[in-house]
Amino acid sequence: MSCCGAQRNFAGERVDETCLRCIPLIFRSLAQHIETSDGASTLAPYQLPHPHSFTPMTADITSVKTQLREQAHALRNAQENKDELSKGIVDQFMASPEYQAAKTVLFYVDVRSEVRTRHSLPAALASGKTIVIPWCTESVELALFKLESMDELAVGMYKILEPKPELRLLPAKQVDPKNIDLVMVPGVAFDRRGARMGHGKGYYDKLLENVGPNTPLIALAFECQLFPEIPVAPHDVFMNKIITEKGVIERK
Repeated sequence: MSCCGAQRNFAGERVDETCLRCIPLIFRSLAQHIETSDGASTLAPYQLPHPHSFTPMTADITSVKTQLREQAHALRNAQENKDELSKGIVDQFMASPEYQAAKTVLFYVDVRSEVRTRHSLPAALASGKTIVIPWCTESVELALFKLESMDELAVGMYKILEPKPELRLLPAKQVDPKNIDLVMVPGVAFDRRGARMGHGKGYYDKLLENVGPNTPLIALAFECQLFPEIPVAPHDVFMNKIITEKGVIERK
């Protein structure tokens, strides 16, 4: 528990920025997180300054997030059996009551070392649900596309599978975020409160602000992406659930 527990409770409520006195605690937890079962560290943990010398000039939230993000990327990149684990994670997502109840579901299409989702898209398309995927516009924001066939996808910006350019702006293919019943959310790192850290560009933060207030947000992650605590800001959006290869973590 951090010294600013009154600001950042564990009940899943909206929270304020992580206080700077707590940042050393986050780093200590991070160092523990990357130890293997035999006590050997898989990555060299960052050196912690003495708590009394941990001042705002050296410990701003952006800097902490950058370092946590680097650790999380390294752990995710090193994850073995990604395809096998991903299938189990997405199977759990598609077996969830939220998915079963939803008529329109926003999937993400995996990139780099994210939990793989593309191999499960054909089954989702055959389910009778409306399947929607995001794509990155020229203004570097996420727009939504109604996907009806894998043939509608091509490699686009950042080497991500995206809707083919000639289809993106067709009126029948555009989807209002308010019409989404369930959102599958990617991310770089998470904690068990449901806090999420993305790539730092704010793409999903902006998108999630526009979905319905009661729309469930379910993140997919490998267990190695879970950290004891992610520093958060007032605008950060919390997940309702996080699904890993070990099971479902529900926000309380």
